[in-house]
Amino acid sequence: MQILSQQRMSTSADNIDNFLSVTFGSPDLAAHLSETKCKTFCDFFKRLSLDEKNVFLKTMAQRYGINQDSVLQNARSVIQCQDRGDACLLKSEERLKLSLVPRYQQLFTQIGRLDGGVKFLVDMRADILASMTAMSSEVDLSYFQALNYSLKELMVIWFSVGLLQLQRITWESSCDLVQKISDYEAVHPIRSWSDVKQRVGSYRRCFVFTHNAMPREPVVVLHTALTSEISSSIHSIIQSQGLRRQSVSQAQRSPEAPMSDNLVEEKEDPSKISAAVFYSITSTLKGLSGVDMGNYLIKCVVRELQSEHPQINQFSSLSPIPGFRDWLIGEVNKHLHLTGIGELTDDHLLTDEECGQLHPYRQTDSQSVLETFKFYIQTHQWITNPDLTHILKVPLMRLCARYLYMEKRRGYALNPVATFHLRNGAVIWRLNWMADTSMRGLSQSCAVMVNYRYFLENTEKNSRNYLENHIIEGSKEFIDLATGISPSPT
Repeated sequence: MQILSQQRMSTSADNIDNFLSVTFGSPDLAAHLSETKCKTFCDFFKRLSLDEKNVFLKTMAQRYGINQDSVLQNARSVIQCQDRGDACLLKSEERLKLSLVPRYQQLFTQIGRLDGGVKFLVDMRADILASMTAMSSEVDLSYFQALNYSLKELMVIWFSVGLLQLQRITWESSCDLVQKISDYEAVHPIRSWSDVKQRVGSYRRCFVFTHNAMPREPVVVLHTALTSEISSSIHSIIQSQGLRRQSVSQAQRSPEAPMSDNLVEEKEDPSKISAAVFYSITSTLKGLSGVDMGNYLIKCVVRELQSEHPQINQFSSLSPIPGFRDWLIGEVNKHLHLTGIGELTDDHLLTDEECGQLHPYRQTDSQSVLETFKFYIQTHQWITNPDLTHILKVPLMRLCARYLYMEKRRGYALNPVATFHLRNGAVIWRLNWMADTSMRGLSQSCAVMVNYRYFLENTEKNSRNYLENHIIEGSKEFIDLATGISPSPT
């Protein structure tokens, strides 16, 4: 059976090799690739199995990228033209630039002009990214990185803000779009049609970016709550009642009608709306990873909301903090290891007072307080014990602030959600205790969430400071918490 499988794979590899040889047979793809040939390429790739796609992509990446001999020849020509005048030099530089374009990128550009071609390439890039995650060979990885970069470069151009359309999703939107909004929601899962109706209903706004090449496909989704103040708990948003059930007799109601048809929206009262809280933003397609559209979507939505509700004067996110709990357990393990080998550190995670409060909750007499702290963080058992919940609040909030404000990678915030909002010019405004007590919230961030607030007059300056100088802007209360400064007595 294994021999037959290997034979089929060998035959398939030969077919792939022959197909690619014919596709790239012309020395000038831009001039000779017909629409029919591009469609044949797409159809051939779609029919392949997952393993066959890996073979196809590997062959294309290795054999039909940049022609190294041509690059070297044109580079020598540039050197030789240094003393032959500007015209000669400019022509040789242009030839060098063209030789640095991979042959498959010329093919991708042609495919992008097909009906459905952009979506095909987005899906192909998702396959490339998936292959790269399981790759062990550095050589193969380098080829795939070049292939990935070539596609990403095109998508950054194709999905620039001027080519995207802002669209609000309501209960009256087409069924397929509403269904996709439900399916794509990754931050706070939608569990029923009543959930969907509530999240696109009164006091809620759901906006998406679509692209002309994929008009029925939302590429970024932003959920926003319209509230009287900046929310401190996700439960107050996703469980609030923007809907009410109307009285419909059994005789009036069709047996086939879903229960959500019995829900009607509350009429919005503008006097109750002074804040817009962005509580979920999702990039929907794996193949568009790294193509920044969320930043533009938030800015477009702010303008849209200001036009609809001029009285809104507060814009903020209510964001998860993925990675905080894992980072914290890593820090605890590091301290336990240093203690075990007899090395001392001045960077204590818990204060003496916090250690004293946790001491009675040790599982055994031999267990250290730090091990006790780790045990409760890992098992989530503190959430059901009011006394422990009270004891752990201070250290968890302080350490979470430290994680967001002081832990960095290459000068930028270690937390990816923090970097997203800080790049947009937001300020880390407030940490919120017990803001998400779902299992997801506990596993990501010990139930803590954060508000990144957008002061519109300062966003451009804040963004520039973060990107150029790695300065994280935060409220005084947040920075005091992160740096260990106790609040002044009142």
